Amino acid sequence: MRVLDGGMGRELLRIGAPFRQPEWSALALIEGPDWVVRAHRNFIDAGAQIITTNSYAVVPFHLGEEQFAREGHRLAELSGRLARRAVTESALDVMVVGSLPPLFGSYEPDRFDADAAARIIDPLVEGLTPHVDGWLAETLSSIVEATTVRAALDRAGGRACELPLWISYTLDDAATGLLRSGERVTDATNVAVELGASAVLFNCSQAEAISVALELAAEITRGTSVETGGYANRFVAHHADAGSANTGLSAIRADLDPDDYAVIVEGWLRSGATIVGGCCGMEPTHIDRLAALTRGR
Repeated sequence: MRVLDGGMGRELLRIGAPFRQPEWSALALIEGPDWVVRAHRNFIDAGAQIITTNSYAVVPFHLGEEQFAREGHRLAELSGRLARRAVTESALDVMVVGSLPPLFGSYEPDRFDADAAARIIDPLVEGLTPHVDGWLAETLSSIVEATTVRAALDRAGGRACELPLWISYTLDDAATGLLRSGERVTDATNVAVELGASAVLFNCSQAEAISVALELAAEITRGTSVETGGYANRFVAHHADAGSANTGLSAIRADLDPDDYAVIVEGWLRSGATIVGGCCGMEPTHIDRLAALTRGR
């Protein structure tokens, strides 16, 4: 069992780093890179065995087309270097995974543009490859987003193609067993396995929805070498008619303190999950609690 870090954007905000919309967590890369290292270290010190590069917002949706074209590759590469620096400074055995985010905005499967995908994801892959131990394609709302990631890694070839790939889907908070695109978790899991993912995860969703998804995924991955896991957000439920997830700061649930979250995650572990952590709003205190939970098992 391994413990992922928590939500980078909210952690940067919590510690006072440069942070605003629309740049979100990318602003710290631009105006205060040392803050990014500090946020990584906070999660490592809390017990995270895996940290995720701060490349989630390095997309035109957050930076704008012109700034992304000018600086996207550099910022992706910087996010990888900063994560590696945090691990080196900690002197601990911590895995760095490269965040490959939704290319056209979180929770926005209808915005997906196949013709524009390569020019966004290719600079991320190229910039991150020298610094990461694996890939985390995260908060994917649809199956086509997963196939796009696989195609990008294959296109890059070499080390990028050889690193392990974890595919993490985000779930419909208003339905059971569905992605935000409406596609079934079982279908999405099957595709992830076919794409060669070594782990199928679920993230940036209600913790309770992840519990259901993990049960469904386990039916497909049981008896294989493919791992499963999850890292929930601490937001109130987001429904499709609520607008973009990126337009402002989402409200935080009052009923998911570290102990509450650990109770839910313990159920995931019983379902066979081996990779657990936190997404938006999950702080180092949550990760500390999960680290204690996994040590206890």
